[in-house]
Amino acid sequence: MNKDLERLRGIADYQFGYGAGLLLFPDDTRIEYSKNTSRPRHIYAGDVMVANYRPTDAVFTITIAGAVRLNKLEGFTGYVVVVDEVLEFIENGKNLFAKHVVEAGPGIRPDDEVIVRDSKGDVVAVGKAVLTSDEMLRFKNGQAVNVRRGRNRHK
Repeated sequence: MNKDLERLRGIADYQFGYGAGLLLFPDDTRIEYSKNTSRPRHIYAGDVMVANYRPTDAVFTITIAGAVRLNKLEGFTGYVVVVDEVLEFIENGKNLFAKHVVEAGPGIRPDDEVIVRDSKGDVVAVGKAVLTSDEMLRFKNGQAVNVRRGRNRHK
């Protein structure tokens, strides 16, 4: 097995919780390396990109396809923000504001990679948390998640 794949799985387990690495990066995973640094950059499950790796801070940014895979992880709620209203804006890639957050994973901190789900549990978007989970639930103003990609704009 590829040493880089094992290491990337370990990082995903650390970032998202145990089991995330194998779920995100199955055995048919293909790693695209940076031409400049020769470090892992883009990670594909089959032909679908599921994550990008930032070696500077050893963090993954996930794609909608990666979020859908992570969403299948049993008990995966730590990095999830649930929104009930304004779904069409969020799924089109617009930022999520605190007043629209219905639930937020208990350990979310600013700059954490999060998945935005609707009340049915379907992935709506992926992005970076701007507030802690407590702030997302208490605040009535301000941006909660900087949405990087909505499910209607993931191509």
